[in-house]
Amino acid sequence: MQEQLPRGLKSTALTSGANPTLTNSQISFGKFNMNSVVASILDKPFIPPVDTRIGKLLIASGKLTEQNIEQISQVQREYQLRFGEAALRLGLLKEEDILRALARQFDYSCLPVDAGSSLSPELFAAYRPNSSQCEALRALRCQLMLRWFGGHRKTLALISAEHEDGSSQLAANLAIEVSQLGERTLLIDANLRHPNQHRLFGLDNQLGLSSVLAGRIHYSNAITPVKSFANLSILCAGAEPPNPQELLSRASFSQMLEAVGQKYDIVICDTPPALDNADAQIIAARAGCCVLVVRRDQTRMAHALRVKNQLFTAGAELLGVVMN
Repeated sequence: MQEQLPRGLKSTALTSGANPTLTNSQISFGKFNMNSVVASILDKPFIPPVDTRIGKLLIASGKLTEQNIEQISQVQREYQLRFGEAALRLGLLKEEDILRALARQFDYSCLPVDAGSSLSPELFAAYRPNSSQCEALRALRCQLMLRWFGGHRKTLALISAEHEDGSSQLAANLAIEVSQLGERTLLIDANLRHPNQHRLFGLDNQLGLSSVLAGRIHYSNAITPVKSFANLSILCAGAEPPNPQELLSRASFSQMLEAVGQKYDIVICDTPPALDNADAQIIAARAGCCVLVVRRDQTRMAHALRVKNQLFTAGAELLGVVMN
């Protein structure tokens, strides 16, 4: 499977003689230490003029007043500080306030932790864009954008061996990260047995993929835009059907994926655990490509091998392995 991985994604060879569990040294995706590439090139830092736009954004959000802006400007010029540094020195803002304002200034969607949002705290890409988790996720996103997505290749399934491997959370956070690039992104919860995406995004789950595949509604009537992220929409799983595998095996599922591929730039499918049933194999084959998600020190090598072989048998392309 190592041969199938793009450069930048690391994987151990999945062989029966390997260690029984997967460790961080065996499978991982790259992390960037941004501090390591920052260097001082001038004896004195360049001090930009007062950034009135970020000031206006903070006034509009109720964080600052016009008088506060004047105070910040004075300290900024006197001590040769940047706007945010001056505001922090005066105690007028918290670092989080500045980061949120910068995100809005550069049209980068993210949410304050105390916003009272319906989105789950598990969506770190929504709440903590500067975290090490997000930096690692961006490395994965970069590899996928460069080496898979593009042209007619728009759909990707995330597969896990067992329930606790975290593929649903990774699918949700990856969808947020991709949408922040400006790509029209659709996240499909194809786990018709134990769905998660409606819980993570605080959405109603009455109508969804199961209703679409049963022919009860058109897919466009089941897709919900995420208000906090302009380029992200969700197709929840819907009511649990008695025949999930039969529904996923219908031609209507492939036809729907083809149709949404005309409307969206990126389509990410969440799947049920591959070792529980054959649903994940069907979804991966319909999607055209998948990534296997494993949990450090938890996923057994034998289980990862079984999933790999199942995907090969189903004719699904395994792009790589990611440690969650």
